[in-house]
Amino acid sequence: MATLSPPSSSASWPLPPSESNPTPNFLSPPVAPNSPPSSASSSQTIDLPESEYNDDPVHTNPDPTRSAAPTLLHLSFNQDHGCFATGTDHGFRIYNCDPFREIFRRDFSSDDGGGGTGIGVVEMLFRCNILALVGGGPNPQYPPNKVMIWDDHQTRCIGELSFRSEVKSVRLRRDRIVAILLQKIFVYNFADLKLLHQIETISNPKGLCEVSQLSGSMVLVCPGLLKGQVRVEHYNSKRTKFIMAHDSRIACFSLTQDGRMLATSSSKGTLVRIFNTLDGTLLQEVRRGADRAEIYSLAFSSSAQWLAVSSDKGTVHVFGLKVDSGSLGSERSRTSSEPNLSVPPAVSSLSFMKGVLPRYFSSEWSVAQFRLHEGSQYIVAFGHQKNTVVILGMDGSFYRCQFDPLAGGEMTQLEYYNFLKPEDSFLNS
Repeated sequence: MATLSPPSSSASWPLPPSESNPTPNFLSPPVAPNSPPSSASSSQTIDLPESEYNDDPVHTNPDPTRSAAPTLLHLSFNQDHGCFATGTDHGFRIYNCDPFREIFRRDFSSDDGGGGTGIGVVEMLFRCNILALVGGGPNPQYPPNKVMIWDDHQTRCIGELSFRSEVKSVRLRRDRIVAILLQKIFVYNFADLKLLHQIETISNPKGLCEVSQLSGSMVLVCPGLLKGQVRVEHYNSKRTKFIMAHDSRIACFSLTQDGRMLATSSSKGTLVRIFNTLDGTLLQEVRRGADRAEIYSLAFSSSAQWLAVSSDKGTVHVFGLKVDSGSLGSERSRTSSEPNLSVPPAVSSLSFMKGVLPRYFSSEWSVAQFRLHEGSQYIVAFGHQKNTVVILGMDGSFYRCQFDPLAGGEMTQLEYYNFLKPEDSFLNS
């Protein structure tokens, strides 16, 4: 799942001395009014409500004195790409993708009990009212070394995880909380905040980590301890797989919902590789371009038939995949009885010279493209409408585009909004 955050600035919250992270401290959920006091316990429980945000625009506590657009600190999709969340120097906002609209916002003030108003990380749990928040920006609402579990029905935090260094990112499942630090990852049980697993990684300033979302099984992917290496944790089978994905450092990766396929890119940003997470085999390699680029996001379609890539070169690419994720347990690609009826991957006309000319000339290229402003930061995901992609920018841009799976070529822009503008600019559109 893709996230974007600008380079972190020095926070006003003091951090404890840099040393190995202890077992996090836990904050018990607030006791409901008129409830009898409970005895102290090292294991606290959090109830996960079944209710979800609806698609009706709801605006609570917008500050009328803040007419200027906020500064964006964080941008990410939820687990099924139906919503996205933004962290700003004022608080956080939740948006629906289809149809596009802001459905909720929470603007903090310095009187809310925190040290400021900035939110540097917002992680949704599908569409329910539970979110994970981390303070950010020059005036953070919470210390950047804490993960705050926010219940928006109660409009307050119901738990926290505290560390001795800054939290880079957070991943949520319905049964797990994953906190990513610079060189460690902590996995917790959601129900009682019990620490289940600690993982050491190479320096991970982007907070790279992905988890599968199918119930009953969990796959976690993170950087390994070596440059270019990814680590795959299969929790059901208690197996760990290390994959040497690239020669250069890992810049971005994405995981299918079932955790069977992994797409990776390196700091060079020219190639994207797709691996089988079960045995680590390379399934496919596609080429974004010939020159170096910073890859901002990778995203599989829900069927794992397509892969989308965004980078600082200003073009979003869609690649056709030759692998059936559902068959990876027994076979690695579609059989002749299960053909892929989509457009075949674009291959260089000089591919017959493979083995003689450089690999560039036998590369698989993108099927469809959409041009954006070069240099801006964008993340991409596949929309719920057929053959559509949703593109979000740190400049506040929202694009919905459609690609032709047979003809390929340039995508068609269907919608554009600026989600940082005042709500009147799009709520009635």
